[in-house]
This record gives sequence, C-alpha cells and structure tokens, in this order.
Amino acid sequence: MKFTKPEAGDLWGGLAAMLVALPSAIALGVTIYSPLGASHSAQGALAGLLGATALGLIAPAFGGANRLITAPCVPAAAVLSAFAIEYIHGGGGFESGLILLSIVGLLAGVLQIFFGAVRLGSLIKYMPYPVVSGYLSGVGLIMIATQTPKFLGVPKDTSFWRSIASPEFWNWQGITVGAVTVAVMIAAPKVIRVLPSAIFALVAGTLAYFGLGWADPSLLTLEGNTLVIGPLGSGGSLTDAMTTRWTSMDGVGFDLVTKAAIPALTLAVLLSIDTLKTCVVLDALTRSRHNSNRELIAQGLGNVASAIIGGIPGAGTMGPTLVNLSSGAVTRFSGVVEGALSLLVFIFLATLISWVPVAALAAILMVIGARMIDRNSVNFLKQKSTMMDFAVIAAVILTALTASLIAASGVGIILAVFLFIREQIGGAVVRRKVYCDQVFSKRVRTHEEMEILVALGNHAVVIELQGSLFFGTTNQLYSALEPELKTRDYVILDMRRVQSVDVTAAHMLDQVKAMLAERHGFLIFSQLPQNLPSGRDMQEYFDQIGLVRPESPVRLFSELDEALEWVENRIIEKAAIQRGEEKLLELHEIELFRNRKEQTLAAFELSMEKRSYKAGDKIFKRGDVGDELFLIRRGAVRILLPLSEKQSHHLGTFGRGAFFGEMAFLDGHARSADAVAFSDTDLYVLSRKTFEIVAEQHKKLARDVMEGLASVLASRLRYTTAELRAMEF
Repeated sequence: MKFTKPEAGDLWGGLAAMLVALPSAIALGVTIYSPLGASHSAQGALAGLLGATALGLIAPAFGGANRLITAPCVPAAAVLSAFAIEYIHGGGGFESGLILLSIVGLLAGVLQIFFGAVRLGSLIKYMPYPVVSGYLSGVGLIMIATQTPKFLGVPKDTSFWRSIASPEFWNWQGITVGAVTVAVMIAAPKVIRVLPSAIFALVAGTLAYFGLGWADPSLLTLEGNTLVIGPLGSGGSLTDAMTTRWTSMDGVGFDLVTKAAIPALTLAVLLSIDTLKTCVVLDALTRSRHNSNRELIAQGLGNVASAIIGGIPGAGTMGPTLVNLSSGAVTRFSGVVEGALSLLVFIFLATLISWVPVAALAAILMVIGARMIDRNSVNFLKQKSTMMDFAVIAAVILTALTASLIAASGVGIILAVFLFIREQIGGAVVRRKVYCDQVFSKRVRTHEEMEILVALGNHAVVIELQGSLFFGTTNQLYSALEPELKTRDYVILDMRRVQSVDVTAAHMLDQVKAMLAERHGFLIFSQLPQNLPSGRDMQEYFDQIGLVRPESPVRLFSELDEALEWVENRIIEKAAIQRGEEKLLELHEIELFRNRKEQTLAAFELSMEKRSYKAGDKIFKRGDVGDELFLIRRGAVRILLPLSEKQSHHLGTFGRGAFFGEMAFLDGHARSADAVAFSDTDLYVLSRKTFEIVAEQHKKLARDVMEGLASVLASRLRYTTAELRAMEF
C-alpha cells in the first residue's frame, strides 16, 4: 500500500508527537495520583496512557485545527494534583478520591462542550498576555515544587521546603537518575534533533537506573520499589481499566459532585486557554485559521472520553504539536495516529513502563516546568510604562503559589481590567476642540455672510471625541464640556472616532442636553457610528435610552459638514439675514457685479444666458468641456467629486449670490467635478467667449470682474487656510 505525501507526513508526525506526548502523559499521571498514596503511581501512569489514547483518538476526529496534538498537559496535572492533595488532607479515601478525579475531568469536558456550543471560544483566546504569562510561570513553578520531593526521593507527603532542608532523607540513587535525565534533556537538542529530547532523557534515566541496579540488586525488583512506577494495575486490559474506575460509583453522593464543580470549572477554563493559545501559535506558523468553538467542543468530547475510560484530562499542547508540524504532518489525521500509537504502547509495552524510574519522570517535568517560566517578563521592569504589567504577572504567580490556579486567573483578569481602565482613563477622549469662527462648512457663503460667521461663529463649538466614553472617562468629558455649556449656543460633538458609549456617559450627555436647553441651546451629534466594534448602532442606542426625542434640543447629522451648515444658517438668520422664500437676484445684487453702472450691467446681462434646474438635476459632470461661469440667482448647488458609480465626495455647497465653474472659465480645461442642483435653482450663465466679446466694449468692468473673481478666490483660500490651522493637533 502506497501512502501519498500528506498521509506519510501525518504518520511520521503522529509517531514523533506520540514519542513526545507519552513520557509527559505518564509523568503527569504519576503526579496526579501520587497524593492518593505512593503505591498508586502505577495507576497514575496507566491513567496518563489512557488519557493520551482517548484524547488522541477523539479530539482530532472532531477538532477545528489541523496538526493540533491533544494530550495530557501540565495545567491538568497542576489543578488535579492540588485537588487530590486537598481532598486527601481533608480525610478523603482513595476510592472516592479516584472517582472524584474522574468526575472533575468529566465535568470539565462537558463545560468545554458548553463553551464551544455558546461560542465562547472567541472570547477565551483573548486572555491578557500578563495573565497568561503569570499563569504559565505559576504552573511551571508549581510543577518544579511538586516534583522536587520525587526527584530527591524523600518520603511521601514531604513538602517542598522540608525536602530541600532535609538532606538526610535524600535518596542518592534517585538523585543520580534524575540528574542524568536532566543533563540529557538539556543537552540532547544541541546534539541531535531527530527525536524529542524527552525520549532520550527518559531512556538515559532508565539506563542509569538499571546501571545502579547492577550494584544494588534490590533495585531490580518491582514489588515495594518506590523508585519505579511499578506494575500497572489493569494488567494491560482497557476493559479492566474502565471497570476499576467506575465500580465504586454507588458511593458517590451529591456532596462529592459539588466539591468537583469549582475544580472542574477551573480545569475547563485553563484547558481551553491552553488549547486556543496553541492554536493561535499554530495558525501563525502555518498561515491558517482554526475554528475555536469547534475545537473546544472536540476537546470537551476528548476529555469526556478520557474520564470515562479512566484517563486524565488534557489539551492541545505546544510541544507535541510543534514536533508534529516539523515532522511533516498536514491534517487532523496526524492527531489520530498519535492516539492510536499510544493505544498500541498501552497494550504491548505496559510491562516495560512499569520499570520507568519516578525520579526520571520528575526530572522531565521539572525541566518542562522551568521552560514554562516566562523569563522575558523581567524586561518589563526596565520600562516605567510596563512595570504595572509586571506587577500583574507577579500577582498571578504569587496567587498561584499561595492559593490556587483559578484564584490566580481571577486575580490576573481583575488586575488586567484595572490596567485597561487605567489606560483608557489616561488617554484623552477629546481629540480636538475648535470654534465655528475658525472652521466652516463646505457651503460657499457671500462675503457678508462670512463676516457674520467670523464675528458670531464663536457661539458654536465643535468637539471631536475619540476612544471609549464610559464611567471611567465621563468626568474627563464633562470637564471638557462644562466651560462651553455656559457660553455656547451650539455644541457639536463629532462622534466618528468613538468606540463605545456606556449608560453612565449617556446619562451625562443627557444632563448636558438639559443644561443647554435652559439657555435655548442645542446639543448636536455628527457621524454617530452605525457599527461599533461591539456591533451596537449608536443612534439606535441613543433612541432607546431617551437621549434623542423629537421635542428635545438635540440634532443628529450624518456628516459634520451638515451640522456646521445647519448651525451657520441659524447664526446668519439670527443676525437678521432672513432667507424666507428666496427671490430671484438681479445681476446688480450679486456681489461680483455690485456697484457697477446700470448701463454696463445691462450690456453684460444681455450677453448672459438664464437657466433653471430642478433639485437633483446635474448642471455639468466631471470631464465635460465648457468655459461657462455660473452665478446663482436662487437655490443652492453642490459640487461633488465622483469616487465610484454610487459614491461621491462632497467638495462644497454654493448658495444664492455665489458663483461656481470659475476654474474652467479661467483656464478652459475640462470640468474637474460634478455640479448638482441641491434645490430648485436659477442661474446666470456667462461663457468665456461671450465675456471676451463684451470686454472689448467694457474693458473696465471686465477688469473689475476678473479682479473680483481673484478677490473672492483669495478670500476662500484664506478661510480654508484658517480652518486647516484650527484643525491641526
């Protein structure tokens, strides 16, 4: 039978991953079960084998990440061994403790399935880095502390500190085996990379043990030998392993199940984080995307299966996964291969596993634990800006060592939230503040109107907001608004860069609205985001909380320019320039031709064409050839720059008495934008050719018209320059 390249890669990858995962699984099983009694290390090794088998066969078959290897992991050992120690010290028995460990694993798997079903996978993987770093470092230190007594060979239940301080209890044979294992595990990657260093280390430690056995024959017996795992309790039978685990279920009451609830939740969260962290790294290496929720469901199914057959829980683990990838694996089938090979080892090599030295397994886990410690986090102390992040890491580690891993995760998340709030509060929510005598709408005004806006525009202010408006920044925002509420009639809040608004901030804005209403002022919102990162529509949210009502002094505009134009019109109207129903302007009433001789104007008017357009009519479009100058007698015209067939950029609005089309009139080139009647519009149209003919007879007026054009254009440029300066930040 020939294998294709992907299939061969999956087979080799699965084999390499099994060689990495299995020694760790055995060591972790021993770690979990040893608190139940030194004689139960063999059952722990068996549980590690069964866990590697069930997880390897089930999780990849249903998973959402190619090449991911699921196996027993350090977080599971840390949580379950701590739980076992606490349970035994509380007076619990071995049989009930054994079944309770299985219940914890079973509930953790069910919770993971629930996490995936309700789509929590996308949230769990966003755990803050300081929390993850502190958690991993804490787990690494816990592993070192729990394995040190086994490494030294001290009696059961000897604590870490007491084992260090009591050299009279040390077993030099166990220390020798452990030292050889550590040395080989550290040195092997520098010499050869064909096989994982854990395999070389385990073989070296076992050979060292048998070498010592030549000098001391008592080491070569299994019965009562605490330096090796000892006979596996099932005799290699999967059926016996399952039966042994669940025969005492009758003795399990509701109180035991409730005891398992919190550890199960802790385990489910930690295993989920560990898996998704590995998936993110795998995505980066393979340029792929995993399905986090599907993967959580698969992990849960794997842990449920592991618990049912008497195995220990696990997760998608970094070491075996990277070995699997580097060995050529391509698909999820490589994970199934790893599980199947673990099953074959369980069936055919159980006797050999009985002779594995406990000190060798402890040494492997101590090296793994040391590698889990995030040494780079010390660099956070070098920068003032990251010292608080280091404090979070230190707090998580301290809590993990003195309380529990779930408490450490909780402390870390709470501190990370405080850091986030602190960062948000430290940033300015007001990006820019500018008054309306410095910034203007795109509507082109007459000189008289512009003078009014320059004189009275400071009655309105534009405040551009940014970031998150929430309870932490509400006071800062109110402090920025308060001075304006006493002196401005119009407060425009540009919301385009706002990321979120909570109820506290919305309530404060409602108070601002009420304060402006007392002075007959207006609170104006422009560019309310329709799709915030949270998915919320801000305008809909404002409607729901009652901030925007038809009778309230609040106005909403889709663009800042529309808000500015509305405010400008009110300022101009308030200054007694009443628009009412617009009458047609005569030529002498247009600023460009004002104060000219009646006879001369009559000659010019005869040379002009009079045109009328309905609202929405296109006067000319971009690319049209024409040299006409358009003077607006009534209505308004918008100049638009086409961006696509359905989208245009608003360049400006020209109102009654203004002119447009001057660029083509002056240089004769094609139109650079579209001109569209914004309302019903009447125009004077003067072509350049006609102008030159009339100019021969009325040279002074022609010169004055050109100077007038230059003067108005210069004035527009000055206002634009002042606006750009005001918008600098």
